[in-house]
Amino acid sequence: MKEVVIRETDIVSAANEGMDSFLSLFVKSIKDSVGGELNAENMVELNVNQITLLAYDILHEEVMDGGFVQLIHNGYGGFIFQNPFAKVLKLWGLRDLSKLVYSGRALYFEHKDELEKDCTDEEFMALFERFPAFDDLDDDFVEHEEEWTEQIAMYVDEHINDFAKIER
Repeated sequence: MKEVVIRETDIVSAANEGMDSFLSLFVKSIKDSVGGELNAENMVELNVNQITLLAYDILHEEVMDGGFVQLIHNGYGGFIFQNPFAKVLKLWGLRDLSKLVYSGRALYFEHKDELEKDCTDEEFMALFERFPAFDDLDDDFVEHEEEWTEQIAMYVDEHINDFAKIER
C-alpha cells in the first residue's frame, strides 16, 4: 500500500475553507501518491476507502459537468458501475447515493455499447437526446450533491486514518 501523508496544518487550513477544499486535499494527495492519476496498475496500491473517494471525485466532476452520459462516454462507466463503489457508499451511510448509482448501473449495462463509442462532438451532444433516462439521475445528483459531498467529507473526517497518515 502506498502511504499517503498529509500535514495536519494543511488539513486544518483546507477544512477552514470548506468541505470541497477538505476533500480536494485528500483527493489530490491520494492521486499524487500513485503518480497523479488512478489506473488499473496503481489501483492495487490504494485501499478501498481511498479508491472510493477517488471514484466519488470522478462521479462528482463528470456528472456536474455533463451528467451520467458524459461520465460513461468518457470511459468511467466501468470504474463506477462494475466495481463495488455503490456498495461501499452504502457502507459509508450514503444509501440514497448508493441507490442512484445502482439505478445508473442498470442503464449503463443497457446502453454502454452505444455510449462508449467514439463519436464527433455533434454525435456526442445527440446522445443526451437519445438517452433521456439519465436525466432523472442527473437531476437527482445535482439536487443532492451538496448534501452527499458533506456526508463524504464527514466520513473522511471520522475515518481520517483510512485515507492518509497525518503528519503533525
